[in-house]
Amino acid sequence: MNVNIFNSLEAYQSYVKSHPSPNVTETVREIIESVRQKGDSALRHYTEKFDGAQVTDFRVSQANMQQALEQLDSQLKQILLQAAANIRTFHQRQKTETQLEFSEDGTVLGWKVTPIDAVGVYVPGGRAPLFSTLLMNVIPAQVAQVPRIAVVAPPEKTGMPNPLMMAAAALLGIEEFYAAGGAQAVAALAYGTESIPRVYKIVGPGNAYVAEAKKQVYGVVGIESIAGPSDILILCDRQDIPIEYLVRDMLSQAEHDPDAKGLLVTTSSEQASAVAKRLQELVPTLPRPEIIEASFRDNSAIIVVDNVEDAFIAVNEIAPEHLEILTEQPFEDLHKIRNAGAIFLGPHTPEPVGDYFAGPNHTLPTDGCAKFSSPLGVQDFVKTSSVLHYSAKRLKKEGTSIIGFAEAEELYAHAASVRVRLD
Repeated sequence: MNVNIFNSLEAYQSYVKSHPSPNVTETVREIIESVRQKGDSALRHYTEKFDGAQVTDFRVSQANMQQALEQLDSQLKQILLQAAANIRTFHQRQKTETQLEFSEDGTVLGWKVTPIDAVGVYVPGGRAPLFSTLLMNVIPAQVAQVPRIAVVAPPEKTGMPNPLMMAAAALLGIEEFYAAGGAQAVAALAYGTESIPRVYKIVGPGNAYVAEAKKQVYGVVGIESIAGPSDILILCDRQDIPIEYLVRDMLSQAEHDPDAKGLLVTTSSEQASAVAKRLQELVPTLPRPEIIEASFRDNSAIIVVDNVEDAFIAVNEIAPEHLEILTEQPFEDLHKIRNAGAIFLGPHTPEPVGDYFAGPNHTLPTDGCAKFSSPLGVQDFVKTSSVLHYSAKRLKKEGTSIIGFAEAEELYAHAASVRVRLD
């Protein structure tokens, strides 16, 4: 297996640009239009075509979910319960409340916080049953008190989602769970079918087809982001960090998908060579080696920089989904980071801590979107409405100014609606 080592950020970026992603736009457009026009019939067609499953009833029954929970290994059940508790506790801190400010003259200004009425949660299950993503997407919606949460996940050959998915859904008390995946499931959530009522917002990561589907239905429904392949960037400026730490942390994302990125930015060419050598030894012995090898061929890499300041420049340009900071004083270096989805500080905080258990959300901005986006949170499941109540005294005081503003924009009906109240 080849491990690419680059001596600059620019060299790495040029290499990645030479491996463009396939264009899936037209395929997804056809799928969405077919589901929009034909409903469940199209959904069944694409489910059989892409998932190899024949599904007669897309809705997973409460009995099936409960049975999966009852058959869940007791130790794993306790792990899920503790993880769910950690995630819920963290997201409780994100809640915002309706706020109104009362002025002495009787004017009231503020905002009203309202949960979104219906949210669809997409949980990927193609290469691995990511039931952790179900927890991470459903729990903040529950904290936000969304009244209707509809979960979709691809079915296995049995026509049902993975049992661990169903068990996790039962553990959270999910009432709507559908055995549907891919762009067709996104279309069903956006437009509705005979089996799946439409929602107002769709959240959750997926493959390139799911991401493109979310992009195309945006405006019909809301979305939280357009997720790309997962990535991790490890910034290391310490020679005492075990090579095995760096190797295993790079692999933690490279095993997700051939398009995933496992990046190491280091100030040491010796460290870079040692990591590359160990990767070449280790990867052939691991599960999913073909996925990892494809990731390292086209996306994953080691970048050697001259100094730690150049390393921080690289971080902020790449804007990684997951960032591990392995420097002498990571808390002091935290302020140098402007663009990252989740930041893991120090050698005892590997990325899986955040994926599964600590509490902060693992649904993060990918593909450089951390330059302008944030992790999924309670704020993604609520909306605010501005609240305004002017007293007669305040309108009399400010009315002339409002009229002047409106007339300057040549919107005379605006001005008249204020003037009539002052006359």
